[in-house]
Amino acid sequence: MAKEDYGAKDLTVLEGLDAVRKRPGMYIGTTDSQGLMHCLWEIIDNAVDEALAGFCNAIVVTLHTDGSITVADNGRGIPVDKEPKTKLSGVEVVLTKLHAGAKFGNSSYNAVGGLHGVGSSVVNALSSRLDIEVDRDGKTYHMAFHQGHPGVYTDADPEHPSPDAPFKRTRKNKPTELDIIGKVPPKRTGTRIRYWADPEIFNKTAEFSYEQLVDRVRQTSFLVPGLKITVIDENIAQEPAPGEPDHEMTSVPEGAGAGETVTADAASAVGESDSAQTQGDEDLALNEAETIADGAFGTQVDHPRVAEFLHNGGVKDFVDYLSKGEPVSDIWRIQGEGTYEEETQAVGANGELHAEKITRTCGVDIALRWVNGYDTVMRSFVNIIETPGGGTHVDGLMNSVTRQIRKAVEANARKLKVNLKDSNMKVERDDIMAGLVAVVTVRIAEPQFQGQTKDVLGTAQVKPIVTRMSDKQFGEMITGSKRGYKEQSNRVLEKIVGEMHARVQSRKAKEVTRRKNALESASMPAKLSDCQPGNDDVAELFIVEGDSALGTAKAARNAGFQALLPIRGKILNVQKASITQMLSNKECAAIIQVVGAGSGQSFDIEQSRYHKVIMMTDADVDGAHIRILLLTLFYRYMRPLIENGYVYAAVPPLHRIALTGSHKGEFIYTYSDDELAGKLAELDRKHIGYNDDIQRYKGLGEMDADQLADTTMDPRTRMLRRIRMEDAEQASEIFSLLMGDDVPPRKAFIVENADDFDRSKIDT
Repeated sequence: MAKEDYGAKDLTVLEGLDAVRKRPGMYIGTTDSQGLMHCLWEIIDNAVDEALAGFCNAIVVTLHTDGSITVADNGRGIPVDKEPKTKLSGVEVVLTKLHAGAKFGNSSYNAVGGLHGVGSSVVNALSSRLDIEVDRDGKTYHMAFHQGHPGVYTDADPEHPSPDAPFKRTRKNKPTELDIIGKVPPKRTGTRIRYWADPEIFNKTAEFSYEQLVDRVRQTSFLVPGLKITVIDENIAQEPAPGEPDHEMTSVPEGAGAGETVTADAASAVGESDSAQTQGDEDLALNEAETIADGAFGTQVDHPRVAEFLHNGGVKDFVDYLSKGEPVSDIWRIQGEGTYEEETQAVGANGELHAEKITRTCGVDIALRWVNGYDTVMRSFVNIIETPGGGTHVDGLMNSVTRQIRKAVEANARKLKVNLKDSNMKVERDDIMAGLVAVVTVRIAEPQFQGQTKDVLGTAQVKPIVTRMSDKQFGEMITGSKRGYKEQSNRVLEKIVGEMHARVQSRKAKEVTRRKNALESASMPAKLSDCQPGNDDVAELFIVEGDSALGTAKAARNAGFQALLPIRGKILNVQKASITQMLSNKECAAIIQVVGAGSGQSFDIEQSRYHKVIMMTDADVDGAHIRILLLTLFYRYMRPLIENGYVYAAVPPLHRIALTGSHKGEFIYTYSDDELAGKLAELDRKHIGYNDDIQRYKGLGEMDADQLADTTMDPRTRMLRRIRMEDAEQASEIFSLLMGDDVPPRKAFIVENADDFDRSKIDT
C-alpha cells in the first residue's frame, strides 16, 4: 500500500469499547504488572507494524517522571480524514473503536497486528488520559481522551499535561474535531502517543519493568533489521563526570550487542536517523527538536538514561548476542520464501464475511550456530510474535536438521568412529540440540496459533516450507558441499557425535547407579546371582528350576550379561490367590523385586533391569507346569514384559547322541522322541557311527556346564521360544480352567482330551 494511499477508508470498524473497562482481563490478560506492560507492547507493536510494512525506521519510547509513557514513530501517521461508516476521523476511530487495519482487506501486508490494530483503543480505554499527535500533510494534529472518551483538557501548564486537569467530554455520538497545533515539512509523517495508565483499573501492586522493556525492544530490533528503537528513561538522571561534556557516553549495558548503546544525551537518541540511511529516506527520520521536545509533552531532564538499539544484521546478530561460549561454527543462515494456499474469512463490500481461498507467502529467516557447551538456546517468532512453545516452523527446522545430520554422520561414520551396527550409536535430537543457538522466524499473514496465548504456531502449511528450505540449504552446509563450510561442518559433526557418545556413557553410568541403589535399598534376594552392571540393553535373567540346575548354570553362564534366579519347585497359583497373597509369596515377590519394574498398574517397562526374562525349566510335565505358573504371573502382574517381547522359554534338549568313528567327540542334541528317531535313521543311512547308549536328560541338573551352555545358555547355539501375547492369553484361559476354583469343568476337560495327549508335543 502506497504511503499516500493510506487513509480512514482502510479501517474496518468492529465494535465499540463499552466492555473493555468492565472486563479488562479479556483484552490484556491481567490488571497487574503483566497487564501494565501488555498495554505498552500494544502501542509499540503498532509502530513496529509500520516498520514491517516498510514505512518506519525509527521508534522512540520515553518514560516520563509522572508515570506516563510516550511512543513516537516516523511511520505514515494514523489517518486524519473521515471514516466513511462512522463519519469520525481516522484518529478517533483508531482510539475509540475496536477495529482492524488494512490486513482484513485486499491490501494486506505481513504484519504482527495490523495497521494500528485493536490494541490502541484498548489502551485508551484503560488509561486515565491519552494524548495523540499525528504528522500528516504538512500539519500536526492533536486529540486528547479521558478513559477512552474524546474531549478537551484545560492544563494549567501546557508543558506539563496531567490527567487531573479539567476535562470537557465531547457529546455522545458527535465527532470530535482534530486540533491543528503546528506545521511540519510536507513529507514528514508520524504518530506520537502519550498515555497515563488508569489507577482505577490496575492493581496498586502493578509495577512497570524497565528491564522487560529493554529486553523486548532489543528483541524487536533484532527481528526488524534497520529499525532504530530508542528508550529514554527520564526517571534516572545520569550526571556527567566532572570535566566531561554532557554528550559523552556514560555506560554500555552488560551484554550489549552491536548497535546498542546507552548514552546520557537524549538528543543523540531521537535525532536524525543513522548515517547508513539513504538520502531518499531522510524525510522518515525523527527529529528530536521538532517531534519530542517541542513543548507539547513537557520538557525533559538534562541527562536522562537513553538506550539505543539498531541491528542491521537481523537474526544473525540475534544469534551472536545469544551465543555464550566458544563457537564451533560460524552463524549459518537459512533464508527464502514459499507459498501455500489457505481458506480464510474475508470481509465483503457490505461488511459480510465469506470464505475465500487465497495464496499466502511464507518468508523464512533462520540463523543458527553451535557453541561449546550443553545448553540449548532456541528462540522462535512469527512476524515479531514470540512463540516460546515452538510450533510448525520449529518442527520443520528440527526434522530437517536431524535428518540431514544423521545422513552426514552415516556418510562419515569411519572418520567419526561411529559403529553403525550398534543400535545405541544413533544420533538423537538431544545430541544435536546440545550447544545449539538458533533463532527461527517466519513472516506470514494471519498466522494460526494453538490456544489463546499464542505460544505455539499452528499453521500447518509452514512446516513443509521450512523443511524443504532447510533440507536444501542446511543440507549443503552440513555436508560441506557449500563453499567455505567443509571445515565447519566437520567440527559440528564431531561435536554432535561426541555428545552422542557422552549420552550413551552417561546412560550406562546411570544404569550402574540405579542397579547399585536397587540392590542396596531393596535387599535383593541372596539367591540372586546378578550380572555385571552397565549392560541393561542386553541383560538376561534366567529363572532356573531348582538349586541343582543353579550350580551348573553358574558355571555355564556369561556373568557379564546373564543373571540367575532359582525358584523352589512350583510357585504360587496366582490365578486363585489374591494380590496380597501373591506379594507375600517369597518366590513371586523375589521375581517382581529382581525384575525391578514394579507390578500391576504401576509396572514400568522402562525400569526393567533385564532385556530378556528366560524361564529355564526341565523338559518334562513338571517343567511345563512351572512355566505356565510363571507365565500366568507375568500375564497378570507384569503384562508389558510379554507385550514387548521380553519373556522367553528355554528349550533344553531331551537326548544327546555321541558320534563314533571319524566323528568321535561330536554330539547331536534332539528335542523330542520323534526327532530322535528321525536323526538315528539319518545317521544309519549315512553310515555314521554312534553310541547306542543314548543319553536322555531327565533334568537340567544332569548336564555339565559345557553341555548346558551349548544347548541352553549360549546365545550363539541355544534355542529360545519367545512368548507372544496370544500365547499368554491362551495360557490364562487354560489355567483358569485347569487350576481355577471350579472342579467340574477341569474334570470334563481332562476326560475329553486324555486320548489326544502327546508327551512329545508338550509345551509347543
